[in-house]
Amino acid sequence: MRRLRNRSLAVLATLGTLALAGCGTETHPPGRGADSAAPGRTVTARALMRLTTAHEETGMTLLEGPVFGVDGRLNVVDVTAPAGKPKVLRVDVRKKTVRTVFTDSRGAYTSAQFSPYDGRLYLTDIAHGEIVSLAPDGSGRRTFFAGEVDGAPMRPDDIAFDRDGDLYVSDALGMSEGEARGRVVRIGRDGGKAAVLAGGLSAANGISFDVDYRGLWISELTENRISYLPTEPRAGMAGRHTAVRVDGGVAATDSIAVDADGNLYQGLHGRPAMAVYSKYGERLATVEVPARAEGLESATNVAITPGGTAAYMTVSGPAGGFLYTFDALAEGIRQSNGG
Repeated sequence: MRRLRNRSLAVLATLGTLALAGCGTETHPPGRGADSAAPGRTVTARALMRLTTAHEETGMTLLEGPVFGVDGRLNVVDVTAPAGKPKVLRVDVRKKTVRTVFTDSRGAYTSAQFSPYDGRLYLTDIAHGEIVSLAPDGSGRRTFFAGEVDGAPMRPDDIAFDRDGDLYVSDALGMSEGEARGRVVRIGRDGGKAAVLAGGLSAANGISFDVDYRGLWISELTENRISYLPTEPRAGMAGRHTAVRVDGGVAATDSIAVDADGNLYQGLHGRPAMAVYSKYGERLATVEVPARAEGLESATNVAITPGGTAAYMTVSGPAGGFLYTFDALAEGIRQSNGG
């Protein structure tokens, strides 16, 4: 875990110098019970295409935030892209083509998601504590939110939108210092009324609503756990609780997505794989790249085709940034499209 934390801090340090500077196969029966006791079945993803190579300026590439637009194209961010290099890419997964949508001289964008309120593409800039938005074609950059929340600057990582277009942001505050000061912050769709909904998180990373928008799943990178935070009153569930403990070994919990059956797709930083759980914490499957694939170190996030089961996983490492595809356990919804 120390090695992984050092790697995560190295990513931020590298960014600081810049400007902070579907085909699944089952090999095991479905598991039951605790994660360590029942690993579930193995789903082998297949390589679709390479989108990026390691950047000379940063020494790495790290893909994140896959999200389908209304045009059916998949948008992906490259967290460590240097100034002027593609920071948001748009992929035609059928034609296997990619083009640059957006770049700038300073941002380190860790997630992307389209707002249900104004249709714009929202990006989190973890390096500068900002959330920005773009027109669907990548033009018209606007700063949506910047500044302190409750006296502390944010390190916004991932985004979940509610039905009204309000933002729920995982704030990785304290990660660089190894302190559990991460937060969940709610920001009104007009960019105002920011409020802390939960604190004391260890490098808050992934965030997604459940199917009914009654609560949030939150992954904590340096604790390898998924917490659940009710956003509507429930009997006996007044606050956040630990929902799943992920046996990640050297890998840590990254971004998170939810399909139409309520299953959780937990990305892993430090291993090119995803762990899939039911909403009750049952380990259902592990999505892996083929054993022969080399130079891949993380599978940060996934987008499942809205209304379909074709899933596209962002996988990165010294070999470059790739899209891998597999058959999801259920259909894609808003909660499995971006974040």
